[in-house]
Amino acid sequence: MRRLVGYIIALLVLAADQGSKYLVLHPLHLQDGHRIIAGPFLNFVLVWNHGITFGLFAGAGEKILLASIATAVILALFIWLWRTRNWVTAIAVGAIAGGAIGNVADRLRFGAVVDFIQAHIGGLYYPWVFNIGDCAIVCGVVALMLESLLRKPPVAANKAEG
Repeated sequence: MRRLVGYIIALLVLAADQGSKYLVLHPLHLQDGHRIIAGPFLNFVLVWNHGITFGLFAGAGEKILLASIATAVILALFIWLWRTRNWVTAIAVGAIAGGAIGNVADRLRFGAVVDFIQAHIGGLYYPWVFNIGDCAIVCGVVALMLESLLRKPPVAANKAEG
């Protein structure tokens, strides 16, 4: 059951990621440099991310190379998901995989990842523009780290007591 939930989470994240990008590109027709105020802490600003995570290595390598590396990572995530016996791990890995698939799909379709969420508090802006898939990846990684840090080690049976 955990596996199935993990795969469903991956599909839900992928659908939310690709659906939100469709809305930004088509009904909203967001163009480079234009900003839509979406709330007191949120703007929509279209940025084409040609790099890897948070724009790192922009311009380095072809889109096929980056997509191939990401696809290998996604396959490793699905193997991890298949082997897990832990609910938190299944959900977190599913979220990471769904976000990664959404970003690979963008890279293959557009040659870059569609980023559009800009967070801010007043005049203080988060340094990167991101998307739903990025959020899922970050949340999944944080969940894995917390689960690893908070997990209690198994208690060994005391053979002296009998």
